[in-house]
Amino acid sequence: MFEKILIANRGEIALRIQRACRELGIKTVVVHSEVDAEAKYVKLADESVCIGPAPSGQSYLNMAAIISAAEVTDAEAIHPGYGFLSENASFAERVEKSGFVFIGPRAETISLMGDKVSAKDAMKAAGVPCVPGSDGALPEDPKEIVKIGRSVGYPVIIKAAGGGGGRGMRVVHTEAALLNAVAMTRTEAGAAFNNPTVYMEKFLENPRHVEIQILADQHGNAVYLGERDCSMQRRHQKVIEEAPAPGIPPRLIARVGEACAAACRKIKYRGAGTFEFLYENGEFYFIEMNTRVQVEHPVTELVTGIDIVQAQIRIAANEKLWFKQRDIALKGHAIECRINAEDPFKFTPSPGKIIGYHPPGGPGIRVDSHVYAGYSVPPNYDSMVGKVIAYGDTREQAIRRMRIALSEMVVEGIKTNIPLHQELMLDERFMDGGTSIHYLEEKLAAREAVIKGNQ
Repeated sequence: MFEKILIANRGEIALRIQRACRELGIKTVVVHSEVDAEAKYVKLADESVCIGPAPSGQSYLNMAAIISAAEVTDAEAIHPGYGFLSENASFAERVEKSGFVFIGPRAETISLMGDKVSAKDAMKAAGVPCVPGSDGALPEDPKEIVKIGRSVGYPVIIKAAGGGGGRGMRVVHTEAALLNAVAMTRTEAGAAFNNPTVYMEKFLENPRHVEIQILADQHGNAVYLGERDCSMQRRHQKVIEEAPAPGIPPRLIARVGEACAAACRKIKYRGAGTFEFLYENGEFYFIEMNTRVQVEHPVTELVTGIDIVQAQIRIAANEKLWFKQRDIALKGHAIECRINAEDPFKFTPSPGKIIGYHPPGGPGIRVDSHVYAGYSVPPNYDSMVGKVIAYGDTREQAIRRMRIALSEMVVEGIKTNIPLHQELMLDERFMDGGTSIHYLEEKLAAREAVIKGNQ
C-alpha cells in the first residue's frame, strides 16, 4: 500500500479522497490554488502545496506544477478525483512516466474511451448494447451522410467524438437540416475539443439516464456494483441521482452489468469506471464511459457497502478485488441531491462568503461537503458546494429522509438550489420514479411560461 498520495483536485472530492486515505493509514498531500488556501482539506492534509493562482489553467490544470509537487513531497501516487485532469490521457501518461502511480486507468484506456467513436466501437465488439447510428465517424461525402441519416431514421443527434459534459451535440429533426448541423458541430468540436470528428446516433425521444458502476483490478477481475438513475438533469448536468434505478427489472440490470464487466476484462480496464446508458422501452443503449470516480458515487456506496474511493486506491496499489460478483447485493435505496451555489430558479452563480452553515443529520443522512461558516465560495470553479445523500430501507423512506435533511440544512450568505430540491422531493412524477432526462427542463420551462404569462 502507498505511504503518501497527492490529491490533484479541490472541493468536496478532495476531502472525500483525503478521508479514504486517512482510513487506510496513507498520508496526503493536497495541491491548491491561491484562492483555496483556506479550504478545510488543505488544513487537514499532512502537506499542502500551492500550485498557482485562481484560474484553473494556471493551477488545477497545470500538469507540470502538479507533478513537481509530487516530486518535492515524495508522494508515490496521484489521485485526480473528477473533472480537471481526471480523464486526460496525457496527464495519466506524464504521471506514470515521472515515476508515480496514476490512480485510474492507463493512458491508452482513457484515450480509447475518451473518443466517443472508438469507445462505441470497443463496446460493440464487447457485446455492450449501443444506440443505433453511424458506423464510426461520419464521412466527408454529403450524399453518404444523408444516406446514413435515412437509415438511422429521424430525429438524429450529431455528437462530437471528443465531446463531453453535454457539449458538442446537436439534434436534427429533418433531412433538410442535417448537413448544416453536421458542419456546425464539426466546427464547434474542432474549436472546443481540438477534434472535428463527429458521429450520428438515433435521438431517443424520452429516455432515462441509467449508468452502471464497475470496478476492475489489474489481475483480470471485474465486477459491476449495480446501477444509478441520473435522469433528473438540467442542460445535461445531473441534479439528483439515485440507486437503484426505480422500476427496471433486476434481471435486465444483471444482463447489462455482466456485459459491462466483460467489456472491462476485454479492454484490460483498471480502477473504477461508469458505463452511461440511455434507457427507453426496456432497452439499454450505451452512450459513453467515464474513466474516473463519479460525483454520484456515494449512492452506490450506500446500497452496496463498498467504498469506491478506497477501492480505486487499493486497485492502483496492485491489490486483487477482495470480493466476487456473487458477493455484491444491493440493499435499500439512496438518493443524492447536488447542492450548488446558485439561484434556485434563475440558476445564476452565487459565489461569496458563507456566514452561516448547518449541515443536516439523523438516520441515513450523509453530507459530503468541504464548506463551513466563514468559507468563501470562489467564482472560479464549479458551483457545487456539497452533496446531501439520504439512505432508507425503501425509496419512499429515502425520499422522506431527504425532505427532512433539506429542511434542516442552512447555508446563509449565498443562494443555493436547496429550494429546487425541496420542490422536486414533493413532485408527484419524481415520487413515482422513472422520469425522463427531459422532465426537469420541461417542468422549469412550463413554470417560466406561467411566470411570463402573469407579468
